[in-house]
This record gives sequence, C-alpha cells and structure tokens, in this order.
Amino acid sequence: MTSKRPGLTWSLIAIVGFLTLCPVLMLLLGSFSQGLTAFGQFTTAKYVVAYTDPYLLEVFGNTVIFVLGSTVFATLLALVLAYLNTRTNIPCKSLFTVLSIVPMMIPHLLFSVSWALLLNPSNGLLNLVLKDFLGLSASPFDIYTLEGMILVEGLLNMPIAYLIIAPAMASFDGALEEASRVGGAGVWRTLWRVTLPVLRPAILAAFVLGIVRSLASYAVPRVLGMPGRVDVLATYLYEMISTGFAPDYGQAAALGMSVLSVSIGLIVLYRALTASGDKFVTISGRGYRPSVIELKKARLPLFAAISLLSLLMVVLPVAVLLYTSLVPYSMVPSAQAFAAMNWNHWIEVLQDPTSLLALRNSLFLAVVGATLGVMLSLFIAYVVVKIRTRAAGLLESLSFLSFSFPGIVIGIGFMWFFVQTPLYATLTALLLAYIATYLPYGVRPLASAFVQVHAHLEESSLVCGAGPLTTFRRVIVPLVVPGIVSAWILMATMFVRELTVSVVLSRPGSEVLAVQILNFADDGLWGKLSALGIVMILISTGLVLLAACAGRHFKGMRAG
Repeated sequence: MTSKRPGLTWSLIAIVGFLTLCPVLMLLLGSFSQGLTAFGQFTTAKYVVAYTDPYLLEVFGNTVIFVLGSTVFATLLALVLAYLNTRTNIPCKSLFTVLSIVPMMIPHLLFSVSWALLLNPSNGLLNLVLKDFLGLSASPFDIYTLEGMILVEGLLNMPIAYLIIAPAMASFDGALEEASRVGGAGVWRTLWRVTLPVLRPAILAAFVLGIVRSLASYAVPRVLGMPGRVDVLATYLYEMISTGFAPDYGQAAALGMSVLSVSIGLIVLYRALTASGDKFVTISGRGYRPSVIELKKARLPLFAAISLLSLLMVVLPVAVLLYTSLVPYSMVPSAQAFAAMNWNHWIEVLQDPTSLLALRNSLFLAVVGATLGVMLSLFIAYVVVKIRTRAAGLLESLSFLSFSFPGIVIGIGFMWFFVQTPLYATLTALLLAYIATYLPYGVRPLASAFVQVHAHLEESSLVCGAGPLTTFRRVIVPLVVPGIVSAWILMATMFVRELTVSVVLSRPGSEVLAVQILNFADDGLWGKLSALGIVMILISTGLVLLAACAGRHFKGMRAG
C-alpha cells in the first residue's frame, strides 16, 4: 500500500496555499486599508466609496446583460450543435470537432481584435465591403456595442459549453424519446418534456461555467467595449487602477471582493451540478441503443449553417489577421489590395525593441513557467490520486480554487502583495502569478494520468529495494508522460496568450505579447497588431508540436 507521506502532502499544501490564498488574503486586507498602494490604517471607507459611485449601477447593468446574454447565446448554440452532431444524420460531423477544439487555440484577445478589424464602424473590412456593394453612406454594423460584445463572447464560450453538453447528449437513450412519440407527443413536445429535463445537469453546468467565464472575461470588454464606452466590471476595475495620478488599489480590491465571492459561489454550484449527474443516468446494463434522427430536406441547409459557423470561428479570425498584417492600411480585398501587399508591418514589429522584449519575456514565461508548473502539478496530482487522506483532499481543493478566480481581480490581489516586495514589476512576479492562476490546467490532466497507474507497480519497486524518490522517478513518471505532455502544452499555451493577470502586473521591462498587442490596439496600429498576433499563434502552435514530438520520443524510449 502507498504510504501516507504526510511531509510531502503538507509541504505541497503550504506551497499551493501560498500561491492561491495569498492574493485573496492580500485583496481582503487591501480593501480595508486606508493606503492607496500600501497598507495603512484599516477602514471601511474603500467599500463606501466603491459601492456609492453613481456610475457603478450602469456598469453593473452592462455586466449582467453581457454575462447573461453571452452565456445564453453560447449554451443555446452548443445545445443545437450537440443535438445535430450526436442525434442526427448531418454530414461531415468532423466539423463539430473543429468547432469544439480549434477555437480554444486562438487567444481571446486575437479573436476579439479580428472582429474589430471586420466590423468596426470606421474601416472594418466587412463594413467597407457592404458599403461598396450596397452603396451605403454609413457602416451597417458597429461591433463596439453591448450586442457585439455578447456575440463575440458567446462564440468564444460556445466550445466549452459544447464539450459539456455533447457527451451527455451522446449517452442519452433514444428509447425515451421514442416512447414519448408513441404516446402521441410531437417532436417539440418530446424535446421540451423528455430530452431537455434529462439533460438538465449538463445544460445547467454549461450555463454556470459560461457565467463564470463571461464574468472573468477581459479581452472582449477591453477590445470591443471600451472604444464604445461600454464598461463592465472587468474594465471598470482596470480603469480604477490604471487611470489617474494615484491609482487606488484598495477601492478596486473592495469591489473585486464581491466579484470574487460571486465567482467562487458559481464554481461551487458548477461542481455540485456535475457531481449530481448520476441522478439522471439513462444508460444501464439493459439494451441501450442510440437513435439517429433523419433531417431530410433540412440536412443540407443545416450543414451549410454549420460550415458558415466554422468559417466565422476558425478561418476568418486568422485570415483577417494575416491579411491586415500584409496590407498598408485597411483596404477592401481586391486586385489593388493584393498588389499593395508587403512585409513592412512584420519588419517594423521584428525591429521594435519593445515587441522583441515582449516576445522574449513570453517565451521565457511559457517555457520556464510551464516546466515549473508541471513539476508542481506532478507532485500535487500524485498526492491527490494516490494518497487519499483528508490532507490530500484539502490540497485538491486548494489546487482547483484558482479556477474560480477572475484574472483581473486576482491580479489586483497579487499587485497588493508584490508592491510590498522587491518582486514588483519583475518577470518573477508574473511567473508566480501565472503558475498560481493556471495550476488547475496542470493538475487535471496529470490526475487523470495517475488514475490509470496501478498501485502494484509502485509497491513492486519498493519491495525490490528502490526508494520512494527513485520509484517515483524511474517507475511512475515514465508511465504518465502523456499526461505530462498534455499539462505542459496547456500551461505553455495559456502563458503565451495570458492577458488578464499580465495587464495588471506588467510594467515597462516586463511586457508580454498580449499586453504589447493590446497597446497596438489602443494606438490603432492594426497592421503591427496583426503581425504580432500571427507570431503569437505560431508560437502557440510550435509549442504544441514541440511538446507532442517530445511526448512521442519519451514514449518510444519507454517502449524500447
């Protein structure tokens, strides 16, 4: 039997507790501090000022509409796509895989920027095309609105909702629907009275998680909301600490505590919903058989609609960035535009000292940060899966706590901590904040890998005289290489594209790619922005390919 190893468990609890609870504690203390950027006399004045601001009511209303609107849109779209993919005879179902995976590789910042390039009212490419084609005097669309924000955020959150709903839909026993139809109910009544109630836990889980993601969203409100003067809580908090002669971090912390409390409560609700899924099981040992619904004449029109959605979510964002990086200014695609293409924006970006520094910093944080994060996640996952004690349960809860932290809020908490130390405005501060924020992305795949490793293998090594550390290094680790590779890929790509924590902690000298891209967007330098955005996508793709090759190499060595 695996020993309890209390020393390892409590050491990890101390490390993870520091990373996850420290910013929350600093956020709480800062909200009661009289000082602007340092601790002073404790007071509740920050809460009074923050919550009596007349503008807060408008911000709160915008936030509710944005969060609920984008979440409803994402959940309904995911529900329709999951139903078409798992229950109907729609052709080319591989498109659904593309829709559910590939968009998650496109950073939210670049996805938002691509829609700004397409539909901004001054020179958006689609607006220019429609104005020329229809002879309009004004742009027909304005992406810098609350409706535009809801559209883009909903498209970004749809893949996550789909990944939650589709498995539940695929495992639904079609005999229940058939029994309803035999009883005289129509298709819509069966869907409303039978299908949706059984899928309720998955739908509610997707909806709650969508609310959490939308509440924490910063890229879409920053790129599309701020130009149109549509503030939500995320951008309101950022403006509170970035504008004015003396930013008041305490006031932002006071407001951030409410956002953090709501987000944590929603995550608790999400875990409760996913844990209660067994109450709605419809597949047992008795003859389960999935049914396929014939779409008949609607088959091709629905396929065309899915193809258009794939174009909007996968092809168009990357294509518009590439096109904009090559043309001298916003031009309608034409023979003249293609003749004017050049590499000037690329050359300017690659010769820009700040962009090169941001590139080096992001690569350093991705490689070093992901490596350190995976090493920590490896021990955490081992303790959580193999050492089943109350302390291990506490460690699991702490390691997944940061999943509920909105990036802009926890960034303020880290700001309160680092401003008291020499780490302020350094890459080390970003490194620690990244690992703390994205630790669940390392623990989750490694925990799944450890579940598949039987305890007898470890016991055999110990019986043969190997020590615990040697057993872990020579026996356990080689068996979970696929999980290590998956964790490293996830963390590295997250670190390359990270924005919300970076925008609070990054300072001159510690710029990263996402912050530099955001600076280009604020200055209207769309060509440079697009070139640097393509570089970010290429780096993320390269890291994935590199890690995959390393995983195959180590698996080959193990097999040999």
